[in-house]
Amino acid sequence: FYLTPPQVNSILKANEYSFKVPEFDGKNVSSVLGFDSNQLPANAPIEDRRSAATCLQTRGMLLGVFDGHAGCACAQAVSERLFYYIAVSLLPHETLLEIENAVESGRALLPILQWHKHPNDYFSKEASKLYFNSLRTYWQELIDLNSGETTDVREALINAFKRLDNDISLEAQVGDPNSFLNYLVLRVAFSGSTACVAHVDGVDLHVANTGDSRAMLGVQEEDGSWSAVNLSYDHNAQNEHEVERVKMEHPKSEEKSLVKQDRLLGLLMPFRAFGDVKFKWSIELQKRVVESGPDQLNDNEYTKFIPPNYYTPPYLTAEPEVIHHKLRPQDKFLVLATDGLWETMHRQDVARIVGEYLTGVHHQQPIAVGGYKVTLGQMHGLLTERRARISSVFEDQNAATHLIRHAVGNNEFGTVDHERLSKMLSLPEELARMYRDDITIIVVQFNSHVIGAY
Repeated sequence: FYLTPPQVNSILKANEYSFKVPEFDGKNVSSVLGFDSNQLPANAPIEDRRSAATCLQTRGMLLGVFDGHAGCACAQAVSERLFYYIAVSLLPHETLLEIENAVESGRALLPILQWHKHPNDYFSKEASKLYFNSLRTYWQELIDLNSGETTDVREALINAFKRLDNDISLEAQVGDPNSFLNYLVLRVAFSGSTACVAHVDGVDLHVANTGDSRAMLGVQEEDGSWSAVNLSYDHNAQNEHEVERVKMEHPKSEEKSLVKQDRLLGLLMPFRAFGDVKFKWSIELQKRVVESGPDQLNDNEYTKFIPPNYYTPPYLTAEPEVIHHKLRPQDKFLVLATDGLWETMHRQDVARIVGEYLTGVHHQQPIAVGGYKVTLGQMHGLLTERRARISSVFEDQNAATHLIRHAVGNNEFGTVDHERLSKMLSLPEELARMYRDDITIIVVQFNSHVIGAY
């Protein structure tokens, strides 16, 4: 089944979104020029989510990617709620009081976030009141705890992640008289999601990561070439520190059963995640909630089974690892992406492809044929294709789309092969998942002039 280039483009561009930070008086005062984002589903429906918002009461911009598993419910909830928790955690005491007084007296609220959303980025209207009440309880507690100190961004991020995860768990335990909402909060808690979130304020970049999505900085060296700097670590079996952390938190007698076949308790790939109460609640609590829950929950095999060797929960945390980086003029962009991208591409290639795309300058690497026997005719073909590619590099108006094109269509020579791209994009739903994962990417472009002026 062969797709024409226009058909390929319409699939690739279906979820693309771009935002340019507005200039003031003809001047750009933000360290962020703007961002491009895109998603390519493999699951139906897609289990990845993305979010971006400007913090209106504090300075800074929030961007994040969320990779759901066991359904999309948890990723959906985290994508629409987490930024509110972070923003509230960052607010000064006076602003929190103003907001609480406005709610008390029924006045209009100060807007906290300005969202930058694609029309496909869904928000659940039905749960908004429930979500608001949980958030309000949180800021009321912050008001009561007022220590008078300004909030440290690192702490705010950690507190927001942990608090939202705690609320997801509590809402599921309490349930809801409305049966639709009751089922929703249970679906959110029993499914799971990773989160990789960046907060950019001036030259301060913080990345808070839970799970195995990644953040990477694109740096332009003095000779114009591109290099990648990791701003997050995967929380999975490939990370020795993470395996050690999990082992430290449980008795020695469980050492052999904690990580099996590179999965937590032999089941879960990420070692940190939101939701996933199967790995957090006691067996008694799981049974009580499932038995008293709606029938749909009882019919769901996933909610009934108990993970093997389940003795000392919780085995899973949503606490993020936070990395702080001071931006420098050579730091040109940030890539946040779910593991669907990193499974197919090395970070060094990601840095080069995005860097060349953003500057429009191609550093011609010698064509590498890596041990293949190539005839003169084939080499001529490769060079002609390369020339054509340079002229067509601007067919994508979006850096994230450009990256997805490479992630899905690259051949063994590192060039986009239209035929391969066509095959990969025309796979039926039930097959697509076997060849790739959902891919979600946000590319944030920095303003070197503003960063240099700091």
